[in-house]
Amino acid sequence: MIARRRQVALALTALLAAAAACQAEARKESQASAPARPAPAAARGFTLVASGDVLPHTSVIERAHFDAGGVGYDFRPMLAGVQPVVAQADLALCHMETVYGSNGDYSGYPAFKSPPEIAPSLVAVGYDGCSTASNHALDDGADGIARTLDAMDRSGLRHAGTARTAAEARDITLHQAGPARVAHLSYTYDTNGFVPPAGQPWAVNLIDEKRIVADARTARRQGADVVVVSLHWGTEWQDEPDERQLALAERLTASRSGGRPDLDLIIGTHAHVPQAYQKINGTWVVYGMGDQIAGEMYNRQGVQDPRGNESTLARFTFAPPARPGARWEVSRAEFIPQLYDLDAGRVVDVNAAIAGGAELTAVRDRIRDVVLARGAAKDGLAMGGGRGTGAARG
Repeated sequence: MIARRRQVALALTALLAAAAACQAEARKESQASAPARPAPAAARGFTLVASGDVLPHTSVIERAHFDAGGVGYDFRPMLAGVQPVVAQADLALCHMETVYGSNGDYSGYPAFKSPPEIAPSLVAVGYDGCSTASNHALDDGADGIARTLDAMDRSGLRHAGTARTAAEARDITLHQAGPARVAHLSYTYDTNGFVPPAGQPWAVNLIDEKRIVADARTARRQGADVVVVSLHWGTEWQDEPDERQLALAERLTASRSGGRPDLDLIIGTHAHVPQAYQKINGTWVVYGMGDQIAGEMYNRQGVQDPRGNESTLARFTFAPPARPGARWEVSRAEFIPQLYDLDAGRVVDVNAAIAGGAELTAVRDRIRDVVLARGAAKDGLAMGGGRGTGAARG
């Protein structure tokens, strides 16, 4: 464990420098190769990136305070290693598992209250929106939800899954991703026994199959070309999706209206470990992306488990419909192995770190084997990441 951390630390500086260089080079290439006229909107696709749980434990909060020079909190350095991929996506979605505190009233496990500075930090590295329905969404009641969504609104970070008012709970979050309008829906299996505030049953979206389908159909009526559903579900510390995940994924992907699926992508969080990707009924399902940011994680046996700091970035390239009324199809599906390095306090693109000399092949191979365990490779899922492999727009 110590040796692995040292290897990551040695490679990290080179990795971040290379990432910045790659971004600069990508901008130059983009400018040099830009056509005289933009391609017609109807011919363009878009790229979507999604990531796992942002779960700031006390050690993570302390690191962000250190990175801010002891004044406030700065999570940007923590996320810089994945910025080349996130920032170049047409749409980048995160999962904000915790609510925000205020005026230094912050805490980690078991009742989380995170610094609101995390919202502008997520925007700074390229995220457009976050799912917020999670088992920790009611850790500080209605006040926690309000502070969180207020901070996101101030930062320009869109959100789905929790609400301050009944009207907001009915709203569909719509993003513009290149030429496409993308709806983002978010639901959680539970709220750790906390009940919604009195008179606010709509505060957190709970997983309900009929409601998910109804919301997806509402999104279509409101003009969504693509419907993405974030589900906070599954069994903690279990690599394999559980029976409830499998059954719900099967039913949701089978739901259709007007000759096309109601949902176009399912992205999962909560299990703390990477889980499989699978194409079901023609629709991609990511059962679990793992924790993008978390402190030391202890499994059900009370043992520190490095899997709790491993995750994937999911990257899907969508192509426009082949004919009027057809769906937007995923033309390329990728996963990018990640690691939150506890010593460095940084999210690391594992393949890029390997290219920089870190001995992380065992971590990469374990993540790869889990992600491909349900046969996704035969449906075209590929491993991305590594130096100079940021997603391309369009």
